Amino acid sequence: MTYRERCADRVACRSLLETGSQSFALAARLLPRAVRDDATALYAFCRVADDAIDESAAPREALDDLQQRLDAIAEGRPQAYAVDRAVADVVARRDIPVALLASLVEGLSWDVAGHAFDTPADTKDYAVRVAATVGLMMTCLMGIRDADTLTRAGELGMAMQMTNIARDVAADGRQGRCYVPARQRLKAFGHERLPEAAEWSRPEGRAMVAALLAEADAYYGAAWSGIQRLPRGCRTAIRAAALIYREIGQVIAARGHDASLGRAVVPRRVKWRLAVRAMRAGPGPNGRENARPTAPRELQRLVALCQRPARSSVRLDPKTLRWWQLVARWAWVVELFGELAERERLDSPREATSNEISGSISSSPR
Repeated sequence: MTYRERCADRVACRSLLETGSQSFALAARLLPRAVRDDATALYAFCRVADDAIDESAAPREALDDLQQRLDAIAEGRPQAYAVDRAVADVVARRDIPVALLASLVEGLSWDVAGHAFDTPADTKDYAVRVAATVGLMMTCLMGIRDADTLTRAGELGMAMQMTNIARDVAADGRQGRCYVPARQRLKAFGHERLPEAAEWSRPEGRAMVAALLAEADAYYGAAWSGIQRLPRGCRTAIRAAALIYREIGQVIAARGHDASLGRAVVPRRVKWRLAVRAMRAGPGPNGRENARPTAPRELQRLVALCQRPARSSVRLDPKTLRWWQLVARWAWVVELFGELAERERLDSPREATSNEISGSISSSPR
């Protein structure tokens, strides 16, 4: 592939995300320049894969087509799509295990198949596939290949996905999906159908959301130490993302874990506070060091595949910013998160106006 062809494919990836995933297109500006374009290519493929399943009238056929595209990428002969060529180039140059993309596609296949989430382990395994894989890819792009840091990155992805599930449990139910363990759900509600949105306000539903967020909090705590081992230019942004995402769960808890109230809304002043806190490492997102939970087997397998030395490295700027540069940067970051939350609110189906209650928290970009 020539330099001109590579540039054209990267432009196509950026264009796709600017129209289909504005959240990432804006947030990518936080990444060091050395990893920004490669991350954009990977995220573009993830966006295409997700849309191919969710927006298709024939999701099984779309899944088959997606698998064929992934096979071609793995063989170094991508199909004639700019996104596929860009990802194949990143996979080859940065030595990203194709198994990470394959695991993500496997997670999407669970949605197509109507996978039954019988146990908490099923929910964790899903989170590994659709979210921990992204954390692993990003860590590899940063040039980090040690097992502990990779595991912590995967756990952060899991924590964020569990927060997503807790936040969207009622909305997912309207689409015929539920990622809360089925045996627990059916026993609690006493019937075989999916609970209605309003039923999540019952004590049984609140208890399940609380349990899920407790699991997420354990993974946030476990992931925290790994952030300190990332390149210096990446740490503050990743800490901010972890803190702001975790805050979604904190406000769900403040609502009494009632998932029927709709998506939570985050005041900008809270983002300011968390952005300032992200400038220092600290003992953990909940103010203490957490005991590390056991990493799921699929995460351990993927981490092992990532540990081989990369064929190329990325040079990141090691300089430390002055305090006034940090303040200027984080003023922009807080405004960015506010803009992303507003765009997500406008793009999402409206909940009842009463859902936007005083003191609720707006989600960060999904």
